[in-house]
Amino acid sequence: MNGARLRERLAMGESLAMLTPHHASSGLAVRLVELGADAIFVDCEHGTWSFEDVRLTAQAIRGAGGAAIVRPHSHERPILIRYLNAGADGLMVPMVDTADQARAIVDAVRYACPTDHAKRIVIVMIETLEALDNLDDLLAVEGVDVFFVGPGDLSQNMGHPPAPPFGQPRPLAVMEKVGFAIGKIRAAGRIAGTLVTLDELPVWRQHGAQYFYVHSDPFLRIGLTNITTALGR
Repeated sequence: MNGARLRERLAMGESLAMLTPHHASSGLAVRLVELGADAIFVDCEHGTWSFEDVRLTAQAIRGAGGAAIVRPHSHERPILIRYLNAGADGLMVPMVDTADQARAIVDAVRYACPTDHAKRIVIVMIETLEALDNLDDLLAVEGVDVFFVGPGDLSQNMGHPPAPPFGQPRPLAVMEKVGFAIGKIRAAGRIAGTLVTLDELPVWRQHGAQYFYVHSDPFLRIGLTNITTALGR
């Protein structure tokens, strides 16, 4: 499993990029790895991936040298176990607000993979003000590899749209909360991650974040805009 390799690289201080294909496409996922992505985000919370899609795509991603990181739609133990048994190299679990929830996720991974749980990477998503209030307790949970601050859901939780208009920054209040969380995670000696644009990536990397989730859509949007502009449209 390539989850263990991600963990090793993070422990050595490397910064990693996780890209999303936005579609249930093993071919596109593999191409993103070939172009430099360290991991592929298989989004089963908002996406259309089936368990069979996850199984086949995870195999293809590993074959290309990457890791398949699955976001389940909930914390349900049977759901987590099924994705692990389908071949996920790691889980990125949304809306983790308490230490008890984080411990339950770690326990599910160890239960599903009793002999090789260390080969999977566990990422918990910090996406609410409640999670920020409980961050000290969350950071004390052993077995979590990355504490990922999700600015989209955090924005909604704070009363803002999940994403700003294309090319514009997130509200300052949200950015301050993200910075607060990353600072606290790093001060505790844990690994921090967050969703970034190309403009934001160097900023949060300077703040100590190592695990970066990057959308592929902006690259397509910019590229196609350049093409249509050249065509005079």
